[in-house]
Amino acid sequence: MKSRSAAQTRHKHRLEWWQDARFGLFLTWGLYSVIGRHEWAMVCEAIPMSEYELLAQRFKPDPNAARQWAKVAKQAGMKYMVMTAKHHEGFCLWDTQTTDYCAPRQACGRDLVAEYVQAARAEGLGVGIYYSLMDWHHPDGQKCAKDLAARKRYISYVHQQVRELCANYGKIDILWYDCALPLKSAAAWQTKKMNAMVRRLQPDILIDDRAHLPGDFKTHEQGIHYGFGGGPWETCMTLNDSWAYQAADDAWKSPKRIIRDLLACARGNGNYLLAVGPQADGMLPEEAVKILTTVGKWLAVNGAAVYGTDPCPLGNSVFSLPTRKGNKLYLNCYHWPGRQWSLPGWKFKVKSAHILATGQPLRFQQDRYRVRFMDCPKKPPQPLVTTIVLDCDRPPVRQMTREQVWTANERPSVDVTFH
Repeated sequence: MKSRSAAQTRHKHRLEWWQDARFGLFLTWGLYSVIGRHEWAMVCEAIPMSEYELLAQRFKPDPNAARQWAKVAKQAGMKYMVMTAKHHEGFCLWDTQTTDYCAPRQACGRDLVAEYVQAARAEGLGVGIYYSLMDWHHPDGQKCAKDLAARKRYISYVHQQVRELCANYGKIDILWYDCALPLKSAAAWQTKKMNAMVRRLQPDILIDDRAHLPGDFKTHEQGIHYGFGGGPWETCMTLNDSWAYQAADDAWKSPKRIIRDLLACARGNGNYLLAVGPQADGMLPEEAVKILTTVGKWLAVNGAAVYGTDPCPLGNSVFSLPTRKGNKLYLNCYHWPGRQWSLPGWKFKVKSAHILATGQPLRFQQDRYRVRFMDCPKKPPQPLVTTIVLDCDRPPVRQMTREQVWTANERPSVDVTFH
């Protein structure tokens, strides 16, 4: 029992920084950036391996690329990064002893993982490494599904690569497995053995759940699903429609949309990992930098509504999304409601209210059925999203439904029970 308790305490300690961080940058980068179409281009376009391998002679990124990522991430208010050390194409961005199909032994001539780790640490960011278990380039990468000898060779290859990534670059904060195919079980991948090796090398590392075993946190793509049944969670979403650099993709999400998604994750006690695909030279697209800079300016003023927040059980209104920290409730108004507005029957008492960005106090009245705000600014006090801070007499809990409030208000004799 004591050992289990100690393990739970250590797990909680490992997670603290990550759950406080809330916001990270996901970098999907490899040879596919050279053709600028998609990270699945080799398969989707049926490009022969002999032809695709030639991209390694054209992949010569700028030595300052990783520094740009880290500076942009920090300016955006992000607290950690995750970079693809190897995607499904099989090209390795680090100095591996397992294959010559890697950046240091091709035209690039440099260890790009080392550059990334150094840049992230220089900006005080957490370091995450993405590793695809699937590999289209390795001769046993697909054969291993049915050929036991091929499986033995390929598992040894994978475990050695993961060992290198965890042993050769100092402290690594996150190991982000992906695409555990074609093998379909933890036993086949020997995930338990692999994770034990990882934790010996990196005792405080966080490991995701994509290698057929529960991890330190759950992951989901392109949607916010509030915890997937409980426990720490993260959603990864793209800044436009693409994970990797796609030259023709101009479907950029607005800064306001990014802020709303980030707040939605924070409300549900989850993290938001936002994906941007670096170009072939390694630099982030100009539009991505512009959007992230705008988000960062908002977070510099309103970060208290995001970082280190607690789960918030209150529902959204038609114009705001709530987050919470202790007894403070943050109403994040993405549609400014105007001079007078109200929110339905809360079980807790509001002691004071002010606008986070300006400190301007707001006048309000509270009864059993609603909190009514009066004499508010007519126009939004802040661009994008205006955050209002409510100091409450206790941690905010679930309120009455609008229907319950309306029924009680119209028919006072009805006994309404808060829940």
